[in-house]
Amino acid sequence: MQIRRLDHVQLAMPAGGEDEAVAFYRGLLGIPLIHKPLHLAARGGCWFERDDLKVHLGVDAQFRPATKAHPAFIVEDVQGLGAALAAAGHRVVSDEPLEGYDRIYVDDPFGNRIELMEPLP
Repeated sequence: MQIRRLDHVQLAMPAGGEDEAVAFYRGLLGIPLIHKPLHLAARGGCWFERDDLKVHLGVDAQFRPATKAHPAFIVEDVQGLGAALAAAGHRVVSDEPLEGYDRIYVDDPFGNRIELMEPLP
């Protein structure tokens, strides 16, 4: 038996934050919103998916943002994306260099840490 691949990342969000999630994950990060299965939609939250990239946000009644644990996304033009995120009011932070990448961190609307990485040529 072996693990073959990661299917999706699940992040928590507070109840009622779906519009903010859509504005961030679809609007700024460009990950399409998809409909959750009907039997799961009543729980709230939202799913964003494109090909193998799947980010699901689920409502947690006792929500606390993930400020250390985080997903890392490979992106194009990380600095341009960081500027757009900052202009939209999101906290963008640089960190220690990582060999082979230009990278930044951004907080989603709920304070969850997201790493954005662009491979260097």
